[in-house]
Amino acid sequence: MLVVKKFGGTSVADKERIFNVARRIEKSYKAGDDVVVVLSAMGKMTDVLIDQAKDINPNPSKRELDMLLVTGEQTSVALMSMALSVLGVPSISLNAFQVAMHTTSSYGNARLKRIDSERIRHELDQKKVVVITGFQGVNKYDDFTTLGRGGSDTTAVALAASLHADKCEIYTDVEGVYTADPRVVKKARKMKEITYDEMLDLASLGAGVLHNRSVEMAKKYNVQLVVRSSLNEEEGTIVKEKVKVERMLVSGVAADKNVTRISVIGLEDRPGVAFRVFDLLAKANINVDMILQSIGREGRKDISFTVTEDMADEALELLENSKERLDYQKLDHRTNVAKVSVVGAGMMSNPGVAARMFECMYNSNININMISTSEIRVTVLIDEKDTEKAMNAAHDAFGLED
Repeated sequence: MLVVKKFGGTSVADKERIFNVARRIEKSYKAGDDVVVVLSAMGKMTDVLIDQAKDINPNPSKRELDMLLVTGEQTSVALMSMALSVLGVPSISLNAFQVAMHTTSSYGNARLKRIDSERIRHELDQKKVVVITGFQGVNKYDDFTTLGRGGSDTTAVALAASLHADKCEIYTDVEGVYTADPRVVKKARKMKEITYDEMLDLASLGAGVLHNRSVEMAKKYNVQLVVRSSLNEEEGTIVKEKVKVERMLVSGVAADKNVTRISVIGLEDRPGVAFRVFDLLAKANINVDMILQSIGREGRKDISFTVTEDMADEALELLENSKERLDYQKLDHRTNVAKVSVVGAGMMSNPGVAARMFECMYNSNININMISTSEIRVTVLIDEKDTEKAMNAAHDAFGLED
């Protein structure tokens, strides 16, 4: 059996945890599995490197930042290979250049295009465990790129798809996918299984268990994911196309505080204006989430939308520089906001989910700033200070507790 195992930063944070992971890999290897391991940087190393960079240059180029950040994963894989050697397990560490993992040229947020699997298969044929850097790739200029926060999950799924692995296991510091963040919602329970679509929405909306692009890729290539803890042997949560358990109305609650709301006020109320605003942002690779357009008045209208905090300054600068072309009156933005969402495939056949969501916000005296819905999701934008209260209220309102 060919298994891809991905371990996050907390799982390899220090010597003790590195050897804990090495023993788990050893167990799988000695059971006869071909094992490919994907690692994140140790502990908070990525944050440390970013702080070091900004101490030198408050606004470093994205290319040079990527050159720095990839050293975090390279440290992890080299140390893991050394630990496996101590345990008598033959292994080799490889970075994205050595594999090679080809990506787009968007530094800081690149997307994987293809993986050359020949080197990996050669090493597996030599009966070695192959330990590979997550989160990174190489573009057409032979520069290192990074895949964005959480990108090691995407690396693991892409490898599992490329190698036609039997299973892709994502190890983290929680025991699986919960109905909500158990650190915030004490009544949250672990799910045995969840669909790709539900997991994709939860991941996109702030559930930090899986990177959303990894779920997207798993669905596309039908890679069965298992999310489980690196700290114990508990069974995790299986992410797959269809689930056997009875369909709940709502599967989970997610929150995202990494949000800035931007309002473009006093735009001309005529065709093509919204296109010009969002085309400008799209060409700069700025992802926009919730969108609200006001009813036109006196020939003018307002458009509000959300972006991630790290994209906010760039989005505001673009809009300010294009004020004359877009012909708006002023810009406004708020950073102290958060998105809270309920997700569930059961919503498709059950009316009234949105009403129940709004009711529980009202009962908790939480004001809703913006609303966004899909077939399997209801999202509200609220004040950041109300996030935990809103998550618990929604979790209780939809009966997600044990």
